[in-house]
Amino acid sequence: MDIVSIIIGVVIGGAAAGGIVAMMMKKAAEGKGNKIIEDAKAKAEVFRKEKLLQAKEKFLQLKEEHEKVINDRERKVAELENRVKQKNQSISQQIENAKRKEQEVDKIKTTLATQLEIVESKENELESAHRKQVEQLEAISGLSQEDAKAELVDALKDEAKTNALALIKDVVEEAKINANKEARKIVVQTIQRVATEQAVENSVSIFRIESDEIKGRIIGREGRNIRALEAATGVEIIVDDTPEAIILSCFDPIRREIARLCLHQLVSDGRIHPARIEEVAKKTKRQLEEEILEVGKRTTIDLGIHGLHPELIRMVGRMKYRSSYGQNLLQHSREVANLCATMASELGLNAKLAKRAGLLHDIGKVPDDEPELPHAILGMKIAERYKEKPDICNAIGAHHDEIEMTTLISPIVQVCDAISGARPGARREVMEQYINRIKDLEKIGMTYPGVEQAYAIQAGRELRVIVESGKISDAEADTMSFNLAEKIQTEMTYPGQVKVTVIREKRAVNYAK
Repeated sequence: MDIVSIIIGVVIGGAAAGGIVAMMMKKAAEGKGNKIIEDAKAKAEVFRKEKLLQAKEKFLQLKEEHEKVINDRERKVAELENRVKQKNQSISQQIENAKRKEQEVDKIKTTLATQLEIVESKENELESAHRKQVEQLEAISGLSQEDAKAELVDALKDEAKTNALALIKDVVEEAKINANKEARKIVVQTIQRVATEQAVENSVSIFRIESDEIKGRIIGREGRNIRALEAATGVEIIVDDTPEAIILSCFDPIRREIARLCLHQLVSDGRIHPARIEEVAKKTKRQLEEEILEVGKRTTIDLGIHGLHPELIRMVGRMKYRSSYGQNLLQHSREVANLCATMASELGLNAKLAKRAGLLHDIGKVPDDEPELPHAILGMKIAERYKEKPDICNAIGAHHDEIEMTTLISPIVQVCDAISGARPGARREVMEQYINRIKDLEKIGMTYPGVEQAYAIQAGRELRVIVESGKISDAEADTMSFNLAEKIQTEMTYPGQVKVTVIREKRAVNYAK
């Protein structure tokens, strides 16, 4: 019992002591809280003052910037007002000037009106005086005004014609002096630089054989071999008494060449019968096509021409087996190409373009289709089809004046074609055509009145006209020479040029008896 009491007492005493301790701790906590609150209040007061100071500084800064913006705007407004004032002053001044000019114009109009009235009155006076003078002149001369005008016009026409002819003659002579020298120099240099070879081909080829015994083998039993050969090649084979020779006749040189090569292979092989002939003919045609293509490629390489369409290259190769007036077409085209390049270089033009046009200028003579078209137009269409340049197409189409020349290359191709075809030995002309051309030349000379005789001399290169001195004057002789040259150039086709010489002489004949 006593122990329990003691324990209870201890517990109660401990509780009382714990309460005292708790009270003390509470008071200490309250003191710390008050101190913390006071410190916080002090810090808050300091923070508030700092923020107020920052706000005041920001306000002052914004106020300063606002005042600056306002000042700038006021300054700009003042400047705009000054400009407007100046513009108003300028406009006012311009208006005043315009009013002053209008007043001056009104004065000028008034002055002009007065002067016009004076001029009209003077014109009326002059017109009346002119009428009086005309009436007096008509009365004196006995001619009306219209008749006098007609006589005056006729006289002026004759005088103008004479002066024009004299002027034309002077101009032509001056042009010859200045231009002929350079033109002759260019042409001569061009011709001298080009070495040419001649190849004259006919419609007949000769195939040489070692002995006449081969003729019988070529003919075959009952002529079956020769008939098979003619059917396979399209060439007439003439086996006659000509020693050691067989004649191949055909207008197409390619077919003649195929027949010649077939005969050469058959004779060398010794096997000659219809089946073998057909086999060799087909093989020879293929070989010749390959050779034609190779000739075209070799020609373009020799001339330094690149980028030609394969079909154009093949046509160039076929030129080897074409001729024009006896002149080999490929040799002629190569010659024209070299001439064009040389002449273009002398004139400062594109030599490669001129050489290309010169090689292709007669390409229209190769195909067999569309024979009704001139070869120049056909060649131009072929070149356009294979995407050649417009300058080259125009040069091809215009080298015989079928179309208008639009580039400087075109006259060069035309001139070089004439140089290659018209020089001595280049071409042959059928005798009948030559004689007809000479006769036509003399007929043109005899068409003019007052002509006694007209002779074509120097193989048709000169027309010599003899006129009657009593009917044709010296001035009219000059006119006749000029007109004859123009007419020949317009109506005739000829190689080279034709010189026209008009001869007028006075002969006084008397007899002593």
